[in-house]
Amino acid sequence: MPWAATGLAAGRKTNLPAHSLLRKESFFHTEEEALMWNRKSEPEARPKTPPVMPSQQTYPAPAAPPVVRHEPPPRRSATILGPNVSVKGEIYSEEDLTIDGDVQGTVELKEGRLTVGPHGKLRATGLAAREVDVQGVVQGNVKAIDKVFIRKDASLVGDVQTAGIVIEDGAYFKGGIDIQTRK
Repeated sequence: MPWAATGLAAGRKTNLPAHSLLRKESFFHTEEEALMWNRKSEPEARPKTPPVMPSQQTYPAPAAPPVVRHEPPPRRSATILGPNVSVKGEIYSEEDLTIDGDVQGTVELKEGRLTVGPHGKLRATGLAAREVDVQGVVQGNVKAIDKVFIRKDASLVGDVQTAGIVIEDGAYFKGGIDIQTRK
């Protein structure tokens, strides 16, 4: 069957054999359209597994970090002198001490932390501890191995020897500071 007989482009000649055109002769208008749509493509090699969409991708689970159990430090016992307690004399201790009452004299805590609570008043002839946290009133010289904290609304009048000191806004401090390195 000649090209013109297919009804595509009457009067145009083609080099295509009639069997290479589609049976719907009136569908294509030119020979180029017929060639383009009648090509037989080679079968594509299909992957054996279907493509994976990004939402379906699986990733290897990250290796779990090793379980490290941190033992809490041994619980230190603490002594609390409440607001109704008044002491005159010497206090020596190897544990933490909180003073919320009235103490006058010497306070030495070998490796402990001394906290003078918000209601506490300490007039010390000697005060030594690992850390001193002042939230109330302290009068006297302070020696701390690690650090001295003077909190808001607290008062410390005396000289301080320590490796570090923190004085919050609103705290009152009058005295000298001698920063010493830890040994």
